[in-house]
Amino acid sequence: MTTACAGELVLLIGKDFRRFIFRLTEEGRMQTHHGVIKHAEMIGQPYGSEVRSHLGYPFYMLRPTTADLVQDLKRSGQILFPKDLGYILMKLGIRPGSRVLECGTGSGALTVTLSRAVAPGGHVYSYDARADMQAVARKNVDALGVPEAVTFKQRDAVEGFDETDVDALFLDLPTPWQFLEQAHAALAGGAPLGGLLPTMNQIVELSIALSRVPFAQIEIEELLLRPYKTAPGRVRPVDRMVAHTGYLYFARKLVAAPRAAPAGPDDAAPAAGAEFAEPEPDAAGEFAEPGEPAEDVAQ
Repeated sequence: MTTACAGELVLLIGKDFRRFIFRLTEEGRMQTHHGVIKHAEMIGQPYGSEVRSHLGYPFYMLRPTTADLVQDLKRSGQILFPKDLGYILMKLGIRPGSRVLECGTGSGALTVTLSRAVAPGGHVYSYDARADMQAVARKNVDALGVPEAVTFKQRDAVEGFDETDVDALFLDLPTPWQFLEQAHAALAGGAPLGGLLPTMNQIVELSIALSRVPFAQIEIEELLLRPYKTAPGRVRPVDRMVAHTGYLYFARKLVAAPRAAPAGPDDAAPAAGAEFAEPEPDAAGEFAEPGEPAEDVAQ
């Protein structure tokens, strides 16, 4: 049975669904709207236990997940949400030991998530041009992430990045098309690039730019999450949902091979990414889904 220890982050949830995340200390006291709980009364108790304030109000003590921590971040601007963060980790192939470059630190939601995912042995390099944004992110990483796995750098992305051969790169910038060359130079061959943009206008601009830089497997996606009420006897969708947070985009770096000089107009080299243009329909007029093998229609 796993018990809470001094120095660990814990999550308290009341029956009114109010949430509190804090780090346990031997002499600490958690003050809530329903009374005070001494940290010493929680240390040594198994996670999942009920603990009570000095007024007798019950709370459940849990180990916070990364999603819990991200929702508890102090924010200086919009953050990435758990529904997108988990998918980003999978699409970028993040695992312990990964070297990841993040450009656009913001409040540090992705930085915290990446730091917990790459440890042990990996590292996150987080760039932002604004010192005030990184100050907030540093506090969030120190409190909720793995600070020894993160290096913050205050710099405009137009100047490029110090790191090369990184395993993944996430551009959280409003004009990522201006920094594709810098991103390409930092990534290892075949490594994934990702990012998030709020409007379709930006996505269109980006897709045009990606066709001019050696990137392949370009994907644009949107994730919608619909929560449900869980009261027994009346389970149904909640009355409101967050219908749009942003468009995710992903691509993979190509290592451009040197080409022989074209002999004539018909031998001109194709534009970057042309090998991965939209598929042509088969004899039946249908397109294969991405990842689906093409059907042999020869008779």
